[in-house]
Amino acid sequence: MSKTAFTVAVLGCDGGYQAPGGACSGYLLRAAGTCILLDSGPGTLANLQRYVGIDELDAVVLSHEHPDHWSDLEGIAVARQYGLGMTSPTGGRARVLAPRGLREITYHCRGDAFAWDIVTDCSEERVGPFELRFARTDHGPETLAVKAEAMGRSLVYSADTGPSWELAELGEGAHLALCEATFTAEHEGSARHLSGRQAGRSARDARARRLVVSHRWPTISQAAVTAEAGEAFEGDVVAAAVGLTFEV
Repeated sequence: MSKTAFTVAVLGCDGGYQAPGGACSGYLLRAAGTCILLDSGPGTLANLQRYVGIDELDAVVLSHEHPDHWSDLEGIAVARQYGLGMTSPTGGRARVLAPRGLREITYHCRGDAFAWDIVTDCSEERVGPFELRFARTDHGPETLAVKAEAMGRSLVYSADTGPSWELAELGEGAHLALCEATFTAEHEGSARHLSGRQAGRSARDARARRLVVSHRWPTISQAAVTAEAGEAFEGDVVAAAVGLTFEV
């Protein structure tokens, strides 16, 4: 078996709002011909098309209702439903896995482009070779972290969370932990998000093999966030950036 079971491409990684030229949360998972979009924040749709066609998506997994994690789903719906110039305008009905209530706050996404499935704490779903397991995090609206496993390899995505939730709740030993690190330690307690230090500790306690920090607030130093995450993790840490692809 190949050491690489699937890949994760960063389509966006800004927290809250887009930095100049940036994009908010969005990650493309690909394995054995299956494509999953993990969150779809503003700016991610443009970057998605650098990798795959809009009609090639098999599923979109949305962690919660904050717009910086889902608003580009509207554009995906328009493209798949009306799709002028596409070989297959709808590309079939892509699945959307999302917490209860998110569909109701969308505009274009209630038509024929998607088949919606509600997921919640402890839900388990399968999309192609991917086994997905969900866990509710420490965040405002219902927010779901996800563990994605395929062919013996695993990714844990924290989504948004405060420090009362730990990556270890989705199991230990993930090959890649993709964890929010919105700010630095001096801002701890100011919002239900993690600092770089807290993200590093969570990944260390979950015995993750590698750590990628993401969701940085645009005005916070990326170098500072990454440095304190690395010190707490006691291993190598990479900062997410648009265009990076990680092998899992």
